[in-house]
Amino acid sequence: MTPMQESYEKTAKTVISNLKKRQMEGYYCADKTAAVQKVFELMPQGASVAWGGSMTLSEAGIMDALESADYRLIDRAKAKTPEEQRAVYSEICGSDFFLMSTNAITLDGELVNIDGNGSRLAFLIFGPQNVIVVAGMNKLVKDIKSGYDRVKTVACPPNAVRLSRKTPCAVNGVCGDCYAPDCMCSQTVITRRSHIPNRIKVILVGESLGY
Repeated sequence: MTPMQESYEKTAKTVISNLKKRQMEGYYCADKTAAVQKVFELMPQGASVAWGGSMTLSEAGIMDALESADYRLIDRAKAKTPEEQRAVYSEICGSDFFLMSTNAITLDGELVNIDGNGSRLAFLIFGPQNVIVVAGMNKLVKDIKSGYDRVKTVACPPNAVRLSRKTPCAVNGVCGDCYAPDCMCSQTVITRRSHIPNRIKVILVGESLGY
């Protein structure tokens, strides 16, 4: 184990302990291969599974692994009309598992997220029976303010470029605190605790994943 890996593991133990007091389950995986295995350990075969947009899930290999797994997948991308989208969101709301990442997680176990239309965060807050959050240790921050700053300076600019958004952060790489039609910062959610014990499960990964 390298000094960095040892440091990650020690820090993760602290975060997991703090997640527990907030009624959230926490796990630590040394790498993305172990993280994929943990995700599938938590989800019984045949369960209905949906997900929010996430570079972390893709980079970890979770999305590829889902394609050949024995789950009932609910893919919102297949909705082509407003009516179909409304139907699939209703289905996601009643799903067994919702997979996502988080924009930041504090040492004290709070999740910090900022979203555009808020669908990802709506399902984090309410609906699916279980929410599995996968986050690289690069998402770890000291406190909520640091988490907010991280989203604005580290996560949003590359995401805006990736999604071809017409926002100041996509053009300049710096948050302009905008109200542009393409603004991705409409909803800010701090998850202080899980109201339903252990509904939210957080898998920390000892690698840099996502933005």
